[in-house]
Amino acid sequence: MPVYPRAGGWKNPSPDEIYRILQNSKTIAVVGLSPDPDRPSNRIANYLQLQGYRVIPVNPGIAEALGEKSYPDLRAIPEPIDIVDIFRRPSAAPQITKAAVEIGARAVWMQEAVVSPEAFRLGEKAGLLMVMDRCMLKEHRRLFSGQ
Repeated sequence: MPVYPRAGGWKNPSPDEIYRILQNSKTIAVVGLSPDPDRPSNRIANYLQLQGYRVIPVNPGIAEALGEKSYPDLRAIPEPIDIVDIFRRPSAAPQITKAAVEIGARAVWMQEAVVSPEAFRLGEKAGLLMVMDRCMLKEHRRLFSGQ
């Protein structure tokens, strides 16, 4: 994986590490999930549901999305979360990552264009697998196609 020196020197996990976290995860909290099927967050979350993941919406502005109850923040979710998938501005990523650490998530995934070296370092320091500026749908398709 490439290193991005202008963005703080972070390095995404190897394809094997990404494969393992996707393979061994069951529940994904999607922060910023929109109920609008034309929005990327909705399309990607729907794809993840179709792949067998439990997707939990995190959006204080909606009651539900994709047939699942929405929660105002990560701390309000009453069950364990494997991956926190972020569809918010980069400036929101550090606080979301701190909450992911607090709830015991195993990974934080910042979607394409969500670049926050601060959040990346916070999560890494806490022992979370951190993925930044990558699309979970694209990575899943690339790693699991043909299976």
